[in-house]
Amino acid sequence: MNAETIGRNTWVQIHTILLLPEERSSKIPDNTRAVPLESWVHGFLLNDSAHVGDEVEIETAIGRVVSGRLCDSCPGYTHTYGPTLPELAEIGRQLRSLRNALQ
Repeated sequence: MNAETIGRNTWVQIHTILLLPEERSSKIPDNTRAVPLESWVHGFLLNDSAHVGDEVEIETAIGRVVSGRLCDSCPGYTHTYGPTLPELAEIGRQLRSLRNALQ
């Protein structure tokens, strides 16, 4: 556990379990239903100070107040849309070419 004290208004990430496996719908696939539904949200810390692992409240960029377990301070984004698909990379050129041909 990180002993760093994180102050109010710091950009942070929290984690919340929204539904336990037994609370999930029977209409979803078994492998999905076997795990909890989780949420990770970024926002500004509303508590005066906190440590990673503490239950805190944050205010998101759109003003929503959310509570959860503090995971990180000053988190970055690590998602990706995967490798470029050559077929999609050419679409912009093809559309411009078609537009120019029609003018």
